[in-house]
Amino acid sequence: MKTVYGVMAELLERGESFAVVTVLEKKGSAPRGEGAKMAVRADGSTFGTVGGGGLEAEAARLALEAIRLRRASVHPYDLDRDGTGRAAMICGGAGRMFVDFIDAASEVERRIFLEAASLLEGGGRAWLVTDLGGSAAGPAPSGRRCLLRADGGRIGEVSCDPAAAEMLIRGPARRAFHPFLFGGDRFLAEPICRRGTVRIFGSGHVGRKTAPLCAAVGFHTVVYDDRSGSLDGESFPDPIETVAVGSFRDLPPLCLDDDSYVVIVTRGHLHDRDVLERALRGGAGYIGMIGSRRKKEALFRDLLDLGFSEGDLARVHTPIGLQIGAETPEEIAVSIVGELIASRADREKGWKAALAELSSS
Repeated sequence: MKTVYGVMAELLERGESFAVVTVLEKKGSAPRGEGAKMAVRADGSTFGTVGGGGLEAEAARLALEAIRLRRASVHPYDLDRDGTGRAAMICGGAGRMFVDFIDAASEVERRIFLEAASLLEGGGRAWLVTDLGGSAAGPAPSGRRCLLRADGGRIGEVSCDPAAAEMLIRGPARRAFHPFLFGGDRFLAEPICRRGTVRIFGSGHVGRKTAPLCAAVGFHTVVYDDRSGSLDGESFPDPIETVAVGSFRDLPPLCLDDDSYVVIVTRGHLHDRDVLERALRGGAGYIGMIGSRRKKEALFRDLLDLGFSEGDLARVHTPIGLQIGAETPEEIAVSIVGELIASRADREKGWKAALAELSSS
């Protein structure tokens, strides 16, 4: 499944310059949030979206202008008005977008975006820092960006305060898209990383319907089962990963952290307990388990006997999924992924708030 960064890397490898539009700020009910991206080629074709409708048409027009002028700029938009006093889009909202020219003739640009695409594909982490210039709108400098890797290495140069770079690597900015100020200069920090890893335990009816939906909304998705024959490529196509295990009690190292989402949908009560016990001993940001209230009560009694606390058990979402009256595997999958999206959005909101507080201090 291609990402915008993957497409950008392919274009640069072919020697093709292009523009990329990024939503910097959203107010009200504008269709896409901060960080939404769209790449625009010189022939007008696009990949990705910043919201569709009139906003996207205007973004594409500005992108073609950026390619022609070979420069970047920041533009406000207002979906409540179209310049004649009439409502432009019924959803309304306002914000700003950054329209950037990416020059294929620049070896530094090529290295930055190829590395970014490679890190995304391989599960690595870095931060793309771009100088937006000092004004709230108008021309922004082009070619002033760098990629900060988690090991402290960098590709490219940008006049970013060293304290800001350290905050990106160690602080809440490690996950949050954010335009920020340092010394009167404006920079855009974009985390180059997967937006969470979902580990699905169980490849039965619900697991088969849940995994593709998780991948479709940007989660790195891994499915585990002790029946290797059920982990076929037709049910779990790329980019979904599959792991055959000897048993659910003997799982490989999972490296759970607060970017991890554990979904327990195995075929049996004892398998669920084995996975849940392992998940609770890790640091997963989300743990969800399918099952009835009766099953929950029985499993929780077992876990309390094993020394887990009520606080530990309060971390578990069970029955898993949003309460939308789901019954079929397809409906249950929608309810599960809806809850995962909500959990991810809450975390990203918290990271952005923490970064905003730090960058304004």
